[in-house]
Amino acid sequence: MVTKYRRYWQIADVLFKYELGSIVQRLFPRTYRFRRCKECPVETVSSTYERTRLAIEELGPTAVKFGQILSTRQDMLPPGLITELKKLQDKVAPLPFSEMKKVLDAACPDHETCFASIDETPVASASISQVHRATLPDGTQVVLKIQRPGIKEIIETDIVILRSFAERVERYYPQYRVYNPRGIVADFADQITKELDFVRDGRNAERLRSNMQDREKVQVPKIYWEHTSRTLLVMEYIDGVRIDHVDEIRSFGVDPKEVADRGFYAYMQQIFEDGFYHGDPHPGNLLVSRDGTLTFLDFGIVGVIYPERRNAFVELMYAMMDRDPAMMLDALERLGITIAEKDRDQLREEIYAAMLDAESGTIGEYSFKGMSDALTDTLRKYHIAMPQNLILLFKVIIMVLDVGVTLDPKFNFMEKAGPFFSKLSRGDLLLNQIFTRAGRSIFEAVDALLDTPHNLNRMLRQFSAGTIKIDIEGTDLLLIQQSLDQTSDKILIGLIVAGVVVGSSLVLTVADVNIPPFVFYLAIFAYVAAIVIGLYAMWHAVRTGSK
Repeated sequence: MVTKYRRYWQIADVLFKYELGSIVQRLFPRTYRFRRCKECPVETVSSTYERTRLAIEELGPTAVKFGQILSTRQDMLPPGLITELKKLQDKVAPLPFSEMKKVLDAACPDHETCFASIDETPVASASISQVHRATLPDGTQVVLKIQRPGIKEIIETDIVILRSFAERVERYYPQYRVYNPRGIVADFADQITKELDFVRDGRNAERLRSNMQDREKVQVPKIYWEHTSRTLLVMEYIDGVRIDHVDEIRSFGVDPKEVADRGFYAYMQQIFEDGFYHGDPHPGNLLVSRDGTLTFLDFGIVGVIYPERRNAFVELMYAMMDRDPAMMLDALERLGITIAEKDRDQLREEIYAAMLDAESGTIGEYSFKGMSDALTDTLRKYHIAMPQNLILLFKVIIMVLDVGVTLDPKFNFMEKAGPFFSKLSRGDLLLNQIFTRAGRSIFEAVDALLDTPHNLNRMLRQFSAGTIKIDIEGTDLLLIQQSLDQTSDKILIGLIVAGVVVGSSLVLTVADVNIPPFVFYLAIFAYVAAIVIGLYAMWHAVRTGSK
């Protein structure tokens, strides 16, 4: 088992190997003295960004998935690094089935009776899981998504280290604090922890399956819950090819353009109508069957958008298409982006210029990508961080457009999205959402009004019983408290002075009695000191009272 400290050394070794030791030296100053690269530098790699990608790939599944998430942060990282991070692949060498069988035995002890056969050769192998084909006793073809042994412990250790790195980045690279590195790591930890729960994966599939059931030739595999657990997901086997295998799709007698439209409008429904969408649409997660049916796979990453956010995103789309920077700023604020008032005018002008630059080339399939890139670059210039849900939306739409262009080189976002957004503007969808929210607000208002007599009666009973409490806050009360403290201090000093005067007077009145000399002189000193303090107190009171 890899401990946290041993993992630290492994990370340091990899960074030194790819000539990234300056990062270690900056974040962990003392480490640089004791650690050196154990292997020769990779001489065939010249770019720092390329070395960064290779180092991430060697660091393992947690680093790879974190790098994939960072590849969407165009508002935070330079374009060259973004390009390299987009090349990250979480495909890894498959483990022997004997290793995977340990997890299968724990998740489904009676798997030998549950499954008539299991193919020991994996269909796919990723950083978190492996996929094997199997057959149920009734002959139904299924696939088993089995979690890799020990991956949970590795990821938990790496998350602890990532949190430490984020804290040190904020400390040593203050220019990145605006992007909230600790918040990014926290979001990543939450996401990858959810991906480790295959039960949640299955629930996402079931919900998406329900949402897509009325869409023609779009499907989501059925989940077999009787065999599914947190580390084992059993779902229906779907025969098909990757969506980017265009020649194979044509060999089925299926027009790739139809598949492109089918996928695009399925995502439009998921995002703008359902508010629940498949969050990882890379070609390996989209299959095309022989009859042209599009199948969604892998539901570890999903996006959820509240209705009011959906409306704001529609407004953002309109702003992009109409080149309206003022509308775009309003939509961005409704999506949770804070824009300083002093930057608003200049930002609006730069966004408009960026829109014109994005449209200056060929207007077509990459218009949305060009605009989103220009928008994130402009926001990055003003140190404005985009919310994670908006970043995921942009990522999904851009990936869908890339797939659309692969299937149909003439795929045009404006042309395809225009009718859909016109439908929204006519109120077919947005008006229903507005009426729903208005109805909910009215219901809540009426409910509160009906509760008013009951709440008033309860308040009066508490008042009559003397159990009502009133909390008052304000700076005036603080001033009153300070004044009372000062007054009590003065009274205490006055009592002490009076006591000293009385005591000293008593001592001096009996001076003829045989008392030690030091007591006599102490009494005289106390008497004089008391008179001085008293005179000073009177002078201070007259002075402060005259102001």
